[in-house]
Amino acid sequence: MRTTVAQHVDVLIVGAGLSGIGAACHLERRSPGRSYAILEAREAIGGTWDLFRYPGIRSDSDMHTLGYSFRPWKDSQVIADGPSILRYVRETADAYGVTDRIRFNHRVVSADWSSDEARWLVTAERTDTEETVQLSASFVVMCSGYYRYDRGYVPDFPGREDFTGQFVHPQHWPEDLDYAGKRVVVIGSGATAVTLVPAMADSAAHVTMLQRSPSYVISLPAEDRVASVLRRRLPSMLAYQAVRAKNVALMTLSYQLSRRYPEAAKAMIRKWIVQQLPADFDIDKHFKPLYDPWDQRLCVCPDGDLFGALRSGKASLVTDRIQTFTERGIRLDSGEELEADVVVSATGLQLLALGGTELSVDGTAIDLHDHLTYKGLMLDGVPNFALCVGYTNASWTLKCDLTCEYVCRLLNHMDARGYEQAVP
Repeated sequence: MRTTVAQHVDVLIVGAGLSGIGAACHLERRSPGRSYAILEAREAIGGTWDLFRYPGIRSDSDMHTLGYSFRPWKDSQVIADGPSILRYVRETADAYGVTDRIRFNHRVVSADWSSDEARWLVTAERTDTEETVQLSASFVVMCSGYYRYDRGYVPDFPGREDFTGQFVHPQHWPEDLDYAGKRVVVIGSGATAVTLVPAMADSAAHVTMLQRSPSYVISLPAEDRVASVLRRRLPSMLAYQAVRAKNVALMTLSYQLSRRYPEAAKAMIRKWIVQQLPADFDIDKHFKPLYDPWDQRLCVCPDGDLFGALRSGKASLVTDRIQTFTERGIRLDSGEELEADVVVSATGLQLLALGGTELSVDGTAIDLHDHLTYKGLMLDGVPNFALCVGYTNASWTLKCDLTCEYVCRLLNHMDARGYEQAVP
């Protein structure tokens, strides 16, 4: 396998998804004139929003906070579909001249810091040619997310090999999957399942959402009326910033009230759900989790589409445990058998810190378990290194914007003072 040593850059960004494109744009805006490159393991911009192609793929945060602080979201749909988000990310990359800085099919496998040289030596594998490429960089910003892109999480379901229908994971949705007129079972109770069920219900014969335990599900308008009014009356950026501030405040208030008064929050969520489902629907069985609101992230359905699918009879909800797969479907602990032509395992992701990159400082391997984070963006004992990870109780980009702004201030401060290294 041939190794190519490429040039040195001031800043190396790993990942060309929502975070990586944002990081590059922040550099262009707040710390211009630096040389930088973006290494992307796949062959396209967009990360999650290019990878996931399942029916109904959409954000679970409003786009006035999931969007970048510096580029307004102008569509009327604020709980946006995946293609719209992908278009927004790509248009942003083009607008700030970032697209030409991306090197596709470069999977970063290791990064070693040299204190003597005050730089990183980064090794990447070309996923298209199997060539090994090395770059050096003064500063590295990891924007690789937190999960494996090549494999989703699928539990070890008993008897799965006996099932004669189609079994798929949403992370790698088959382009030729035809579920029209077929019986579909979606396993899961998180955001992906809540998205899939109403999206598939219109053309499937019937969709059953099978959950081991309930999640909190809330309905939000797909269109923000305040945003629509302000866009007509104010300059685009001013309207965007006003709605962004409003939504951050509401999000913070919702979280704080839920944590301080969980019983009141439970009662309010239950009341909203009762208003959207038939009187004989067993709310407590299917929508009463064993944990408090915001112990886990809340699931959002725009305009109550999940509840609409349940009301129409096109979809149903089953709360039970899987005993085994059978030839025709899934047998539950209760003894009931769910017959299915297609089973979708909306069972989550496999976590992978730093995209699997092996870090070392002066030849000593860095074990993440042994290190603390500084301001949620740097690692103690690791020089000139930052990582972008979003919030669990707010939009991902809110945190990533703050991270990138901090990195730019730090780089500018280092230049002004003549510093080569910065380490918590």
